[in-house]
Amino acid sequence: MVRMVGRQEGEDLTQQAYVKAFERLGQFEGSAKFETWLYRLATNEALQHLRRERVRKTVPMETEPVTAQAESIEGDDLSQRLQLALSQLEPDLRTIISLKEDGGLSYREIAEAMRIPEGTVGSRLNRARRELAKLLGIETS
Repeated sequence: MVRMVGRQEGEDLTQQAYVKAFERLGQFEGSAKFETWLYRLATNEALQHLRRERVRKTVPMETEPVTAQAESIEGDDLSQRLQLALSQLEPDLRTIISLKEDGGLSYREIAEAMRIPEGTVGSRLNRARRELAKLLGIETS
């Protein structure tokens, strides 16, 4: 969620998503994995926030360092460029790439979480990757 809306909003929205999950636990049908259902609630919270705030392309993206060791300057620059590029993606594309790359969800799980066909997941993920490459100035073949 942090990749979608930024650190501060991500923390607040994560809390809201857990509250909604608790409130709606009786609505969980068990037809999908619990994690997928929870991802859907969190994704909806983030997308609703983005729509309300109209932050679509100006959200600063933040990440935690992987280790306590100082990263190289080149790594920091690439990380900053990647964060900026991610913030410029449409929210739906940012969500799909986040669910796939950060969440490790399968196409089927993403499709269930976002309530879209699996084929749409694949095409949007490809589009997100192409747009990221373009924003980062990386040539694709």
